Amino acid sequence: MVVYGVALLAASMLIGMVAGDALGALLGVQANVGGVGIAMLLLLVLANISRERFALNPATESGVKFWAAMYIPIVIAMAAKQNVVAAVSSGWLAVIAGVGAVVVSFALIPVFTRLAGRRERDPS
Repeated sequence: MVVYGVALLAASMLIGMVAGDALGALLGVQANVGGVGIAMLLLLVLANISRERFALNPATESGVKFWAAMYIPIVIAMAAKQNVVAAVSSGWLAVIAGVGAVVVSFALIPVFTRLAGRRERDPS
């Protein structure tokens, strides 16, 4: 059932936003710091735990998988657009830092792929 996936998505987003606001207040910044990322990680963890620990019927599991997959392209894209607008208006250092983070992330994809391949071949 898709409803369970929506509920899991909503709970993850709510917890992530509260945690991001709390982290921002803790750091002395009047902004949400990492709330979308926290929500994404929480959603991925909860979706995987629900699949492994609970015996979900196929329709429920399908709904959870669907919304876990839809979260990343929709919500992250919206957050990224806001971050790009803020970075461009803040100056070149923010833009260079953002581009650098993307380049490093792309460079690490082969490393993580090799590590995942080793894990699949040798479970110990």
